[in-house]
Amino acid sequence: MKLGNLVQDRWVEGDGDGKPLASAVTGDTVAAISSAGIDFKAMLEYARSVGGTNLRKLTFHERGEMLKALAKYLMENKAGFYELSTQTGATRADSWIDIDGGISTLFVFSSKGRREMPNDTVYLDGPPEWLSKNGTFVGQHIYTSKLGAAVHINAFNFPVWGMLEKLAPTLLAGVPAIVKPASSTAYLTERVVRSIIDSGLLPQGALQLVCGGVGDLFDHLNCQDTVAFTGSKNTAEMLQQHPRVISESVAFTAETDSLNASILGPDATPETPEFELYVKEVIREMTSKAGQKCTAIRRVIAPSAVAADLVRALSTALGEVRIGNPGMKGVDMGALASQGQRNEVRERVGELSAEAPVVYGGSDDFEVVDADAGKGAFFMPTLLHCEKPLNARAVHTVEAFGPVSTVLPYDNLDEAIELARLGEGSLAGSVFTNDNQVARELVLGTAAYHGRILVVNRHCAQESTGHGSPLPHLVHGGPGRAGGGEEMGGVRGVKHYMQRTAIQGSPETLSVVGNRWIRGGDERTPDTHPFRKTFEQIAIGDTLHTEPRTVTLEDVDHFANFTGDTFYAHTDEASAKKNPFFEGRVAHGYLIVSFAAGLFVDPDFGPVLANYGIDDLRFLTPLNVGDTMRVRLTAKQKTLRGDSGYGEVRWDTEVTNQDGEIVAQYDVLTMVATDEHWASAMS
Repeated sequence: MKLGNLVQDRWVEGDGDGKPLASAVTGDTVAAISSAGIDFKAMLEYARSVGGTNLRKLTFHERGEMLKALAKYLMENKAGFYELSTQTGATRADSWIDIDGGISTLFVFSSKGRREMPNDTVYLDGPPEWLSKNGTFVGQHIYTSKLGAAVHINAFNFPVWGMLEKLAPTLLAGVPAIVKPASSTAYLTERVVRSIIDSGLLPQGALQLVCGGVGDLFDHLNCQDTVAFTGSKNTAEMLQQHPRVISESVAFTAETDSLNASILGPDATPETPEFELYVKEVIREMTSKAGQKCTAIRRVIAPSAVAADLVRALSTALGEVRIGNPGMKGVDMGALASQGQRNEVRERVGELSAEAPVVYGGSDDFEVVDADAGKGAFFMPTLLHCEKPLNARAVHTVEAFGPVSTVLPYDNLDEAIELARLGEGSLAGSVFTNDNQVARELVLGTAAYHGRILVVNRHCAQESTGHGSPLPHLVHGGPGRAGGGEEMGGVRGVKHYMQRTAIQGSPETLSVVGNRWIRGGDERTPDTHPFRKTFEQIAIGDTLHTEPRTVTLEDVDHFANFTGDTFYAHTDEASAKKNPFFEGRVAHGYLIVSFAAGLFVDPDFGPVLANYGIDDLRFLTPLNVGDTMRVRLTAKQKTLRGDSGYGEVRWDTEVTNQDGEIVAQYDVLTMVATDEHWASAMS
């Protein structure tokens, strides 16, 4: 079978017979791969003109719903992915990380888009910036979709997750993608892309696939395009130095080599739970995906006093690992992705062993379950021990991308921190300790060299996702050797594919641009109370100015006695006067908020279904006994919640006293019925 390339929404085979791709388990040919003859310039133009145009018509919520539907579809059709994944050398557990993990990433970004982003095509970055004395000139940062294509170049170790973790934030950003998987496992990526296209859920041009080389694609990139790369540091540097990438200032995110370290705290002696947890985690990281994870533990940094105990414990556990056909029940570790990869790991172990002797493994003579070790790409888990790691070089610079780790002993925390830093930048680090002060010192001492740090102790271990598990909620990437890039991280990952722009102008103008009312902007005073309006009828800027209310001593006393909030500032005149902020007894902050609601709420049954929160509440000026308060309530932002029958309306709320001073300001959040829902309720 020759793999297809998805070009301008058509499946085409590259010219020629193609390069054969072998099963990691049997060595038999699984597929052939070729991208020869493809017009890469046309692919980019199609992505920009068709895919980008179609995606930008959708709001963040609509794109989120699209991702959710796609995730459900893939989940229902994943059985075939699992079957084919075995040929990559992956066990069932390995495939679960790759396949279900990738699909779960779609679910997470769908949720993030619908819950944390507006039902709009522009994303506001923070509050307005006040640029003038009278508030007539303000600034606002906004994010809009880039008008180019995202080129995703993925590694061989996660042919499904590696694609979907990049694709989810890209599509949510409204940007089309051209996916280029690593050749050795591209047959699994291609199968998943065929399923995505069969779903019919993506708009035309949103996704294209290149199985093979990228030809002259980079020659046609422009400043609106983005490259997201996962692979070797050498390849990343070569691509980053492409003349077009440089001349067009093409955004380039790289996730590359990483000699990740895990530190065992000095308190974690062999009789502690943390020591046992540490041994299990190192073994899992060495054998999961046969050690072919960019986040895997390569450097095992442990106290010198327990290094010998740790080596024995790890060696014993590795001796129980069953290697073989990943499709067989009871097999713990499958094969490397290819024989070429196996040969490279052998060479790297040879380099490492010059300064770190092998204490377990390192042999070509080992038992393989239901497979031919000579035909497959199997490699024995290998543990090395470097007794003087501060004087070594290879253990901090050479990565054997397989089931290989090196134990590095330290005498004190400063040495542990220095050893971790010698990796010159890592995707992931971890600390195993039950001493929180040790955890703080190690985290703060190594954080600058890491994209993510996991701290494990007996209290969180059961629910911990583990050292090597990137989560869509958190950033994935790291400094230095790790590439200097970031992916995922929730909405942060979406922003990588968008342009942040600073907009300056009047509050009225910026309110229209961002679909969010800004203080000082136009206020509309409707004939009816805004709470009598349906979601569609409410206009941004609709404002209610309430009648005044004077706060009496009886009000304050009643609130204090009724709620039990008898803080001295509200109940003791002499003590209140000693406070530098108050002239005497003052109204409770929550009394002010409660009275404000009493002033602006319309009590009768109406389209406003519920108040579900208050955001950004601040008390700015004390409200003294005898002061008069009034409220200005303005419709600030609207977010329709799909087919739920309601939308969310955010109301800018400002409480002032008789002198016009701001007493409190906050956002009130309400659920408001749509026209259709309200008509149904009234019928």
